[in-house]
Amino acid sequence: MEASPLIPASVVIKVGPAALLAEVHAGRHTFFLDEPVAVGGQDLGPTPYDMLLSALGSCTAITLRLYATQKKWPLESIEVHLSHQRVHRKDCDKCEASGEMLEEVYKELRLLGPLSPEQRQRLQVISEKCPVQKTLTSGAMRIITTVAE
Repeated sequence: MEASPLIPASVVIKVGPAALLAEVHAGRHTFFLDEPVAVGGQDLGPTPYDMLLSALGSCTAITLRLYATQKKWPLESIEVHLSHQRVHRKDCDKCEASGEMLEEVYKELRLLGPLSPEQRQRLQVISEKCPVQKTLTSGAMRIITTVAE
């Protein structure tokens, strides 16, 4: 699998001519993403939005683990439950128009262990500082697309 000479790729995705199944190569790891049968996929893997939520959730949990370990807090286990939906910014006649929908992610933390209320509150604040969440909420990301020859 070769990267473009202009862009050293850390992730490469391949989709064939007939299916929606995406073969993902991330470093030395290979896995598949797909769409549900209801929208034309084969449901052989998580959806791209599942992976986006997975990136956010795992980054959150890892950030919390690192922080709690550094503080020597009794955080025994972390669960991050996530969901995504598109919601209308406001009631309007043109809600399907560009910019009228808002992407919304719900993130629920389950912090297991004998933590004090203050520790739980601090961990909630720290959870919002994970690098993936900062990237998603910064509004400063630019995606530059080119077509290779």
